[in-house]
Amino acid sequence: MNSFLMQALQDPLAAQAIRFALNLVGMMLLIFAMYYRRYRDKELVTAAALFNIFVFAVLTVLSSVNFSVAAGFGLFAILALFTLRSEPLSKTEMTYFFGSVAIAVISSVQGTTLPFAAMIVLFVLVGAYVVDHPKMLQSVSGAKVTLDKIHLTLLSDPETMRAELSERLGVTVLSYQVLQLDYITEMARLNVFYRKH
Repeated sequence: MNSFLMQALQDPLAAQAIRFALNLVGMMLLIFAMYYRRYRDKELVTAAALFNIFVFAVLTVLSSVNFSVAAGFGLFAILALFTLRSEPLSKTEMTYFFGSVAIAVISSVQGTTLPFAAMIVLFVLVGAYVVDHPKMLQSVSGAKVTLDKIHLTLLSDPETMRAELSERLGVTVLSYQVLQLDYITEMARLNVFYRKH
């Protein structure tokens, strides 16, 4: 059994299949088990998961044709900025998105041993789990809120708007961030940061 495993690891296709499995497991733990369970944002989860698979596939090809990893990663960073610039992402969403890309890069790059790649993926996952754990910063929570009316005090009087949001939501609103104002449909999208009473 041991010799079969060693022989499989020496086969480039088998080693790459193991790297792909490592990438999938790491990405699914980060995106589905951590981010989705905490934030329930299906759109970002789908985008990050697919982006992870696409990056892994392209970097696998690029690393086998003697293309610089830095150049390949830079190319994807530029593409990501162009495609994502029209949709505002929160810092947490962007961080998880980048984590998904990082797992793909770590898992696909040739020249590192599989145990080393697995250790680095584990490091990424443990870091994300600990830093973004609900008990780490439990005093403040955040939520996306859509208002069916653009209030006059939204931008001009944040104190009054905070008091109104606190009353409507039943929590103490500490601050809010305006994500989008649509005067055609009279809707406003906010990131609201609050503390429970």
